[in-house]
Amino acid sequence: MSTRHLVRTALAAAALTLPLLAPQSAPAADAASAPRSAKPDRGDQGVFLAVSRSGKSTIRGVLLQCEPTPRGKHPKAAQACAALDKTRGNLDALPGKRGHCTMKHDPVTAEARGSHRGKAVNWKKTFPNACALHRATGPLFDF
Repeated sequence: MSTRHLVRTALAAAALTLPLLAPQSAPAADAASAPRSAKPDRGDQGVFLAVSRSGKSTIRGVLLQCEPTPRGKHPKAAQACAALDKTRGNLDALPGKRGHCTMKHDPVTAEARGSHRGKAVNWKKTFPNACALHRATGPLFDF
């Protein structure tokens, strides 16, 4: 078989598969008739939680999504969402946990950016160490 014949065969096969690869256009649906899950939900964006050490780059971070149910990579998503619900997304109002931390000075900065139940969240705070962070924020930054 000649090279020319092989090239023609390959081009013909590619031409036959192109219609299969092209995206199919769906008929336009009326927005009111679309299922609720298909509509964009601004409150579903979630909150990206991050912790960094001494102003350096993020050492860990996770996206927490609470709508319609707690989900994401946060290991305690249900408790973290409950904490945000209690404070309506105001991280300064978190009740924290009682307990003692060492006096070791090893600053960590916690950040929360995104939205929770449709309300913007934009918060950043530096703590003297990781223990103080966890005491102040409960399950939210416990990842």
